[in-house]
Amino acid sequence: MSSIFDNDSPSNLTEYSVSELSGSIKRTVEQAFDQVRVRGEISGYRGPHSSGHAYFALKDDRARIDAVIWKGTFSRLRFRPEEGMEVIATGKVTTFPGSSKYQIVIETLEPAGAGALMALLEERKRKLGAEGLFDATRKRPLPFMPKVIGVVTSPTGAVIRDILHRIADRFPVHVVVWSVRVQGEGSGDEVAAAIRGFNECEAGGPITRPDVLIVARGGGSLEDLWGFNDEAVVRAAAASVIPLISAVGHETDWTLIDYAADQRAPTPTGAAEMAVPVKADLEAEVSGLSARLKAGMVRQMENRRQVVRSLARALPSLDQLLALPRRRFDEAALGLGRGLMMNTTNKRRMFERASAELRPDLVKARLGDRRQRLNDAMNRAERVVERQVHRGQSRVSAADASLRALPSRLLAQIHRSTDRVAGLVARSDAAIRTDIRRLTGVIAAQDRILQSLSYRNVLQRGFALVRDGEGGPVRQAAAVAPGMALSLEFADGSVSAIAGEGGEPTAQAAARKKQPKTGGSGGDPSKQGSLF
Repeated sequence: MSSIFDNDSPSNLTEYSVSELSGSIKRTVEQAFDQVRVRGEISGYRGPHSSGHAYFALKDDRARIDAVIWKGTFSRLRFRPEEGMEVIATGKVTTFPGSSKYQIVIETLEPAGAGALMALLEERKRKLGAEGLFDATRKRPLPFMPKVIGVVTSPTGAVIRDILHRIADRFPVHVVVWSVRVQGEGSGDEVAAAIRGFNECEAGGPITRPDVLIVARGGGSLEDLWGFNDEAVVRAAAASVIPLISAVGHETDWTLIDYAADQRAPTPTGAAEMAVPVKADLEAEVSGLSARLKAGMVRQMENRRQVVRSLARALPSLDQLLALPRRRFDEAALGLGRGLMMNTTNKRRMFERASAELRPDLVKARLGDRRQRLNDAMNRAERVVERQVHRGQSRVSAADASLRALPSRLLAQIHRSTDRVAGLVARSDAAIRTDIRRLTGVIAAQDRILQSLSYRNVLQRGFALVRDGEGGPVRQAAAVAPGMALSLEFADGSVSAIAGEGGEPTAQAAARKKQPKTGGSGGDPSKQGSLF
């Protein structure tokens, strides 16, 4: 009789394989929960996977369910999921047989009421405001008369037509439109990329750099305008070098880009009015200023003309100015004839006195006197020459006698000088040898001091001197950056190295570190450790 605990006893239960059981559970769950709406908080969201799908979880205070959004559905979402956001997800519940888990495949996703979006918006506003992105001191004034206006908006909506029409009516300028999506997933990234793209344009590039930017969109719900609350859009607007006008929604619609922009316009049309002045008003103002300028010039010229007339009346007439000089000229002309006659008479008298002194007898007397003076001078010169000749002969005789006695004196003087020079040479040699020995000792002492202070003695003990690419010594490890070229000087030479991460100069240094050590400081200097 068999026991009731016999494992081989037959059973009425149907036997399933693991795959069959998992497939049956999957079909049962999908049929029972084909379309459900689940409210929960997003948890573990890390953005879309490289495949384009998004994996995360929905949770409340007591339970948690895995969720997935396929790539096609994710691209159609009106806003991007974020960690901690409370949402309402619509989809179907299914199982994953490979790991015995169940999950919800989300088909639509919406925030859990406007209150959740407003709470998220306020939190993001506080965060970005704390970073100073909304400070009034960062805002730049708009140019009064821009030459080029950049518009970031959708090219198919009524917004761009209103802006272009308003600019054409007020002050026609060149408008560059950067086409973006203004609603739905990815719209924030496109708007941020457009703002950065306009700022990266060069003055002479293929796309003219705008003088002012307009980011515009028509009105809509909070979800429709959510792309302009994106953190990337706010940071791009705050970092824009070009002055930026935000014209998102109607006057009552506020987004975060409105706080970061340099100016906020109530409507896209209002943004166009802020960007350019009214040409007709400018022309009228210029005409009025021109008329005032002309009137001022006429008044100024008339005032100057009256001043000149008054000055002209105060000046004396030409006859009055020339009366005194004319009289002096007439008096000088009358005295000129008398002066010439008097001058001629004086010259004649001087000539007569000079001619009276030129009689022949006076000339002969003067010539005789001059001849006598010349003869006396010649006699005196002959006597002087004779005396000079006699004195010269006496000096020559004395010199001749001196020269005859010169050889004997010179020989005696030469012998004395030779003995004196020999003594001086001997004393000089002794003094030089003494100085050489003294200086040799001093130099030896200085060399010993220099050798004791030289860094090369330190290198002999196994250390290395580290220099940078310019040859300067490196004194601190903080001064060495990864990839920096270095020169290591050892006692017997220098090697080059490249600084690496974590203090390793090169890959060769790492390889040398693995080799066994062969000894202390008496080994090969190239294998000694360095300061690194």
